[in-house]
Amino acid sequence: MSFLLSLAWKNLSRYRRRTLITAGALAFGIAMFLWMDGWLQGAERESERNIIWYETGSAKVMTTDYLEDIKSMPIKHAIEDPAAVERALEGAGVTTTRRTVFAGEIFYGEGSMYVKVIGVDPQTDETIYRLSETLAEGRYLEPDKQEVVLGEWLAQDLGIEVGEEITIRTRTRYGAFQTLDLMVVGILNSPNPVINKGTAYIPLSLVDEALEMEGAVTEITLFFPEWQDPEIKVESLRATLSGFPGITVESWKELARDFLMMAQMKSAGSTIILFLVFIIAAVGISNTMLMAVYERVREIGMMRAMGMKDGSIRVAFLFEAGGIGLIGTLFGIVIGLAINWYMVNYGIDFSSIMGQMDIGYRVTGVFRSAWHPQAYLGGFIFGVVAAMVFSFIPSSRALKMQITECLRYE
Repeated sequence: MSFLLSLAWKNLSRYRRRTLITAGALAFGIAMFLWMDGWLQGAERESERNIIWYETGSAKVMTTDYLEDIKSMPIKHAIEDPAAVERALEGAGVTTTRRTVFAGEIFYGEGSMYVKVIGVDPQTDETIYRLSETLAEGRYLEPDKQEVVLGEWLAQDLGIEVGEEITIRTRTRYGAFQTLDLMVVGILNSPNPVINKGTAYIPLSLVDEALEMEGAVTEITLFFPEWQDPEIKVESLRATLSGFPGITVESWKELARDFLMMAQMKSAGSTIILFLVFIIAAVGISNTMLMAVYERVREIGMMRAMGMKDGSIRVAFLFEAGGIGLIGTLFGIVIGLAINWYMVNYGIDFSSIMGQMDIGYRVTGVFRSAWHPQAYLGGFIFGVVAAMVFSFIPSSRALKMQITECLRYE
């Protein structure tokens, strides 16, 4: 066995150009795979973070009737005694904040737009959401004031600037029309495009009075550490709130079900793309190995004529191909690590290209990668094994030839 390893190593150094070409093709394929996989993983994970930090929290408490018709935001289905619910949750290790979400129409100048309006408690909302950290202009909300904070894309579409007044028209809990005249005090540029393109925030106390909520809210947002499984945690919270009929708890995964389904579809499409990258790399390896074997048919015939067994010759070629695969894979992983390190720490800003484009991910423009150790392990195994497998076929063909044919082969 040591002789076969030594022979394989000598062949690698003897045919340096071929070794470098084959290893380079493999390294390129592995690096491309790692880059694309890390990028896709990063977009998905950042989207999930942006959903939790800016959109849903870890979970939400709401009435079952509200949940069934959540897209139309029916404020008539509200939590009547949010304080009692929060007291029940005190010992569950969760942070809470109250919100009322409703549909409204913003009027400014000659333009108008339907938006999602969210009444927030500025004092507790920041314990769960990170909206105030994303202010592009102005300041965040203060309690009990006639003011509003808008998403940046929404403000741009209507031409609204900080310090100007807008009017929001909506309906109260009992169906009467209500208008709110508000001062724009801040504009948000959130990493979550949903927040930027159609959301307005106003103080919860103002919503309570104007919409005749009488202390009721449409939801209580919860936050708990990311290491806790949201489904398991939500099940325990449901047991905690079992004494409140008509009240349910849903995790961010359930609330963002549409996004997760879309992400699964994108993941399936991405898998096909990554598979094609592998195929391209495999074709390059097999073609180069095929040429390498047929260049050495006479050498194979000479080794057989000297009494070397076919199995030993095949093993020597497998070792040689494995060495090429190892060299190429290691270079590919090093290149992939370097690219991924940059993408994880800095990313690429596509804001100038994407503008207000919605590509499905909850990312506005700066795309970053994520570390995915399984991809590096899979890439390493594929590189070495694929090189050995694709050398097996041409070497087997050469070994089927007669020794005299091999020696006469040109």
